[in-house]
Amino acid sequence: MWGSPYSAQSRKLMLLGSGELGKEVIIEAQRLGVETIAVDRYKDAPAMGVAHRSYVLDMLDGEALKSLIRSEKPDVVVPEIEAIATDALLELEEEGLYVVPTARAAKLTMDREGIRRLAAEKLGLPTADYRFADNLDELKRAVAELGTPCVVKPIMSSSGKGQSICRTPGDAEGCWETALEGARAKGTRVIVEAFVTFESEITLLTVRSSSGTVFCPPIGHIQKDGDYVESWQPHAMSAEVLAGAQHIARLVTDELGGYGIFGVELFLTKEGVLFSEVSPRPHDTGMVTMATQDLSEFALHVRAVLGFPVEPVTLLSPGASATLKAERNAGGRAFAVTGLEQALRLPRTQVRVFGKPEVRPGRRMAVALSAADHVDQARETAKLAASLLKVEVCEDGQ
Repeated sequence: MWGSPYSAQSRKLMLLGSGELGKEVIIEAQRLGVETIAVDRYKDAPAMGVAHRSYVLDMLDGEALKSLIRSEKPDVVVPEIEAIATDALLELEEEGLYVVPTARAAKLTMDREGIRRLAAEKLGLPTADYRFADNLDELKRAVAELGTPCVVKPIMSSSGKGQSICRTPGDAEGCWETALEGARAKGTRVIVEAFVTFESEITLLTVRSSSGTVFCPPIGHIQKDGDYVESWQPHAMSAEVLAGAQHIARLVTDELGGYGIFGVELFLTKEGVLFSEVSPRPHDTGMVTMATQDLSEFALHVRAVLGFPVEPVTLLSPGASATLKAERNAGGRAFAVTGLEQALRLPRTQVRVFGKPEVRPGRRMAVALSAADHVDQARETAKLAASLLKVEVCEDGQ
């Protein structure tokens, strides 16, 4: 039985993290009559504008998080970011709370150390060589052992924040400072990864549901400064390589367990497929599915976490996405996304403006989505559409 929102029979979904991906999750949940609650650490986050109600909360404060969840009594809690007090979720799960996909999975994937050790050391999946460091001296030793160039990342961050390439041993100190500035939570631990020469990088969206596991067609993507700027679907792969990628994705998602969509990031190299990372939630590169699939990654996630069956995914059209990022701070002044009329004149093109309340350099503010008969054509159109969009700061505040 699925009652109307606010009724005694309503089903409640609480979202922890309310950015642009969470906004789409909320919309899809509401399409199925679910009562929705958006939570984030800042006011007016994108999903808050569409949820039935919202809260501003430091989600790293375990006691505050437990208090809110016990007060709201949601049927399902959906973590959408890494910076969450996962020990609190583990405690609440023991009391009967349903956490997506599980509280253990949320904890393991919250930081790069947990998931890397699980993948490489427990499951034996092929990965880049890596080290962990808690201070600058340890980082320098790790760089010396792995050689340069290598990649330095905070163990907990998102969208490339805090990530840098250490090109020479002398760059270690600067990489250390960058990691500290970009970390999503208190702590100084970083992961140092050997540089991987890859032919391409993909996201394999993997859906675990009551009807089994299904895969979306592979999504190719390009990153800049650790954050994606462009993605496309499908990414061309041989049947053999795709089978290898699906095998890795199935192993790691079966180990994590639970229901929902997982964004499994993989490197395709001349030597084979390497595991990179996994997120137990919709993936930013997967926004392209809003233009390509019969069910977007957000619709698939909601169906799965609510216990509904998920059938094999149908690719309706090749497509691509390209992002709009801010180039400057608004400094508290009014701002707007311009160029929508020109972008929407392009064939089979959509735009999603995220509605974020603040602007800072590098922040993702919108995405252009284009479908076409061929991937290359879709990529060209999406990049053109994104280039027509601009974040304009209103100097007079008007």
